[in-house]
Amino acid sequence: MKKILLLSDTHSYIDDTILKHVKQADEVWHAGDIGDLDVTDAIKKLKPLRAVFGNIDNAEARAEFPEHNRFICESVDVWITHIGGYPPNYNNRVREEIRLNPPRLFICGHSHILKVMPDKKLNVLHMNPGAVGKHGFHKVRTMLRFTIDGRKIDNLEVIEFPR
Repeated sequence: MKKILLLSDTHSYIDDTILKHVKQADEVWHAGDIGDLDVTDAIKKLKPLRAVFGNIDNAEARAEFPEHNRFICESVDVWITHIGGYPPNYNNRVREEIRLNPPRLFICGHSHILKVMPDKKLNVLHMNPGAVGKHGFHKVRTMLRFTIDGRKIDNLEVIEFPR
């Protein structure tokens, strides 16, 4: 079983409260718009990190992290990208691949809007953790925490911080 902390859209912001949650996870996944790499460096000092770059990220972040990160966690096929859309209206960048080769868990950021929803047609669970950074229009900063045990995605929690 793995305890996952999922965050996105940090926009160069990290603090001790976020890092407290990082310490409680087995792995941290970042769905892009990292901003300053001090964010990911701080996370990597504490826990394994899987991340993708987002549309605001510079060449340094794009050199360190891919646009798409697809991997197996336990027995779950996971795909993380920054701009992905929502079921069934996926972004053009991913639409055909999701249709032809759907992952079990599809994660994106970008919108700053927390959403977890199933795509029943493709048997995909979609997650967007919202934004935990302070830059943007969102009123509440959010992250997600959940477990993966074999093929089971469970114990989903929303973590909220005031803006």
